[in-house]
Amino acid sequence: MRLPLILAAGLMAAGVSHAETPAPSNDQPTLRAIAADVDPKALEGTIRALVGFGTRHTLSDVTSDKRGIGAARRWTKARFEAISKDCGGCLTLETPSQTFTGKRAPNGVVVEDVLAVQKGTTDPSRVIIIAGHIDSRVTDVMDFTSDAPGANDDGSGVAAVIEAARVLSKHKFPATLVFAVLSGEEQGLYGGKVLADHAKAQGWKVEADLNNDIIGNSHGQSGVMDNTHVRVFSEGTKAVETPEQANGRRYNGGEVDSPSRNLARYLDGLADRYLTNLDVTMVYRTDRYGRGGDQVPLLEAGYPAVRVTEAVENYDRQHQTLRTENGKAYGDTIEGVDFAYLAQVTRLNAIAMASLASAPPPPSGVKIEGAVSPDTKVSWTPTPGAVGHRVWWRGTTDPTWRFSRWVPGAATTTLKDVVIDDFFFGVSSVSADGWESPVVFPGAAGSFESAAPATAPK
Repeated sequence: MRLPLILAAGLMAAGVSHAETPAPSNDQPTLRAIAADVDPKALEGTIRALVGFGTRHTLSDVTSDKRGIGAARRWTKARFEAISKDCGGCLTLETPSQTFTGKRAPNGVVVEDVLAVQKGTTDPSRVIIIAGHIDSRVTDVMDFTSDAPGANDDGSGVAAVIEAARVLSKHKFPATLVFAVLSGEEQGLYGGKVLADHAKAQGWKVEADLNNDIIGNSHGQSGVMDNTHVRVFSEGTKAVETPEQANGRRYNGGEVDSPSRNLARYLDGLADRYLTNLDVTMVYRTDRYGRGGDQVPLLEAGYPAVRVTEAVENYDRQHQTLRTENGKAYGDTIEGVDFAYLAQVTRLNAIAMASLASAPPPPSGVKIEGAVSPDTKVSWTPTPGAVGHRVWWRGTTDPTWRFSRWVPGAATTTLKDVVIDDFFFGVSSVSADGWESPVVFPGAAGSFESAAPATAPK
C-alpha cells in the first residue's frame, strides 16, 4: 500500500515550492538563438579544408604547408585566431604537446593539441571542454603516406569544435570554455592524454569534457538511416574510484550515477527541450564495445567526460584505405557526411556548453540520511552563485530523474514519506535567472569534483 502514497507525494512535491519563493523560470531563449546560429555550410567548409590536406596521420609530414598533420594543425590554429579576431581577442590559443613512443609510434612522435580558451567572466577556474581529434588513418594504422581523408573520423568532430567556437565566442559565460582539437587519437589516445595533463598543469576544474568522435554520418552500414538520434556514451562508475569507495557504492548504489552519467542525462534533457528532431540515446558504456576515444584519458584523470557519436555507423568508411571492390567504395570521404545531421549534433554540443557554463557549479557535499525512517533528509554544501537547489529522486530502475522539489536558500530538506531504501537521490544548483547544473548523486560516486586543484586558467 505504500507505493501509491509515495508516488503521490513525489508528484505533489514536484509542483510545490519548498517555501514562498518560487523557482526561477528555466526557459532559456539564449540556447535557441545559439542553436539557430550553427551553420551547416561552415561545417562543410571545415571538413573540405581538412580533407584537402591529403592525410592527417599522426606520423605524417609536419613541415609541409599543404599536406600532413602539421599543415592541418596550423590551419586550425589560424581558424581559431580568425574567430578570436572577430570577438575582440576573446580566445587565447594554447598548443600543449608531449612526445610519445609506443606500439603505433615506435620511433617516437610529438603530439600537439590546438586549444582555444574562452575565459569565464566570473568563475574562470570552472572549465567546460568540447573536443575532436584531427588525425586520420587508413586500414594499416602505420601507413602515414597514403591519402586518409578522415572526413567523418574525425573531421566531423573537429568541424563541430570550430563551429562551436565561432558561435559561442559571440557570447559571454561565467565559466571557461575550451575548444580542443586533438592529435594522436588513432595511435593511442595520445591527444586526450596531452589535454588531461594540460588541464591538471593549468589547475582547471573540469566540469565536463564533450568528446565528439564520428558524428556526421546518418546512413548505417546495414542500410538503416537515422538522422534524428545521437548516442552519448558515459562511464557507469568512476575510473578513479578507490577500493573503499567501490565498496560503499556496491552496497548503497551509484553504479549508474557517475558525474559522466548525469552529464549524459543533462544533454538528453537539453535536446528534448531545445532541439527539434534530435533525441539523445544514452548508452551506459564508456565507449563502443571494444573501442575507445579521447574521453578515456580525461576520465582516468578524474574529470567527467562523455563520448558523442552518431546513431548509426558505416564501418566501410572507417579506418579504410581508399578503394573500390566489387562495386563497393571504401574510405572515409566527404560523401559520407550528412551536414544537416552534423549541424544538429553541433547544436547539441553548443547549447550544452552554454548551459553548463551559465549555470552555477554542481553542488558539493551531497548527503542523504533516513535509515529506519519513513522520511529522507537530503543535504548539501551551499553552492556559490545559486539562489536555490532542486532535489531530485527516482526509482532505482528508472533511467532518468523523475521527481523534484525546489528548495530556495536552504542547504537541506526532508522528503516526507519518501523512503530512502526505495529511491536514488540527487541535487542540482539553480541560479537567479534559472540556469541549472547537472544533478549530483550523493557521495564520492556522484561528485563532480575533479582531481585537479581549482585555480584560475592561466
